[in-house]
Amino acid sequence: VPALTAAWALTGQKKYAAHASLHLRAWFVDPATRMNPNLAYAQAIVGVSKGRGTGIIDTLHLVEPARAATLLAAAGALEDAAVIKSWFADYLEWMRTSKNGQDERDAKNNHGSCWVLQAAEFARFTGNEEVRAWCRDRFRTVLVPQQIAPDGSLPLELARTKPYSYSLFDTDVLADLCQSLSTASEDLWHFATTAGRGMKKLMAFMYPFIKDKSTWPYRHDVEHWNDFPVRQPSLLFAGIAYGEHEYIDLWKTLNPDPTVPEVIRNFPVRQPLLWLPRA
Repeated sequence: VPALTAAWALTGQKKYAAHASLHLRAWFVDPATRMNPNLAYAQAIVGVSKGRGTGIIDTLHLVEPARAATLLAAAGALEDAAVIKSWFADYLEWMRTSKNGQDERDAKNNHGSCWVLQAAEFARFTGNEEVRAWCRDRFRTVLVPQQIAPDGSLPLELARTKPYSYSLFDTDVLADLCQSLSTASEDLWHFATTAGRGMKKLMAFMYPFIKDKSTWPYRHDVEHWNDFPVRQPSLLFAGIAYGEHEYIDLWKTLNPDPTVPEVIRNFPVRQPLLWLPRA
């Protein structure tokens, strides 16, 4: 859906929007194939749990289809837009009110970041400005203070068995949040705590290790060390926000189309065109 929507945005050819709409209707409208708007059984373990809050990270990949659907609906190019919006509204409500949803919302590391990004984009699509305002406040009062260290590192990700890839992943998610939620009056890109914790410091910390992974001073990931980095969207978005052309130049050199499943899993924003302001 994001790729088709990007093709439609670039070319103006209605066939791409129509096919994106077909996929969205299959997932969220058609009674024979539509999903249920909850993840009550996500990451269930037989004999242990019927479903866990950590499983909600698995719908992070709906963030970009929701962004695409927002653009299609605004242009009148999305069939059954109201029904699809209703699905996302129901799912967002489940995320906010269920025990599993609240457990994931309160997660300390990238799981908490991913919950907020999902809520922000699902709320954008459904026109829920109350939730988007809550997400901005969550970014400033919880995500940044609890996750970004004064030196710009992400200690909760560095403590994991794959510290490099998870640091890249959480950096991207936090950058996506800045791109999603920033307004003229509330610029999350330039927000910083009194201790200096903020997105600008995080990008300055990560940039050298994306440019030259051999300089990474921490433990290497237990798997897929050689498969990262890819074309991290944080480089493009931050490069534009801060006027850092070297970020954008590096972004252009990286792989935009990874084929390794673990890399794809940690690469939810692959059509940055959909995330940039449009004339």
